[in-house]
Amino acid sequence: MRSVFISMPDSVAPLLTKVNREDCVDFLDSNMKAVVRNRFDKESELKTLTKDYLLMQMTASSTMEMKLLPMNDSVKVICVVRTVQTDVPDSDVRFYDTMWKELPTDDYFCLPPEDAFYLPADSIGKVQDKVRKMADMYLVKYSLSVERPILEAEYTTPGYLNEEDRKELLKYLRKEPLVLEWKNGRFE
Repeated sequence: MRSVFISMPDSVAPLLTKVNREDCVDFLDSNMKAVVRNRFDKESELKTLTKDYLLMQMTASSTMEMKLLPMNDSVKVICVVRTVQTDVPDSDVRFYDTMWKELPTDDYFCLPPEDAFYLPADSIGKVQDKVRKMADMYLVKYSLSVERPILEAEYTTPGYLNEEDRKELLKYLRKEPLVLEWKNGRFE
């Protein structure tokens, strides 16, 4: 992962220069806190780096995660999850080959339907249209696992609702995030 991170083009993470990325890795190798001054003269910190995973705190309110995922014995793809962590977190998921050519996301991942976050209709009765209409935006926070090739999806839409509406909507939602596993070259 370290060489993939260092070779990442500026267009993938515009806040960080190649020198920033090299410094982060060097700091970690020296058992130092991996904090650098980014292009906006703010701090960015490399929090976790393993052979196939990276977590970078880009700004106080944004992160970038990367995971090397196997396609076969010799080919890997890079999954990059960028999350804006404001009052209501929301993520973007993209895929690249190891030369940083962007790949079609749909080939590796299908955005879960919003219904997947709701309890089964037979366990709660029919979800009333009024309740579903409150959730008029579809926001999801994605997280990659350090240890395993999984992607967790947490439905964050309720976070932007007022407290009363949020409590009503939460009655109809699953409590646990969805877990998508990397199988046969895609998250399922």
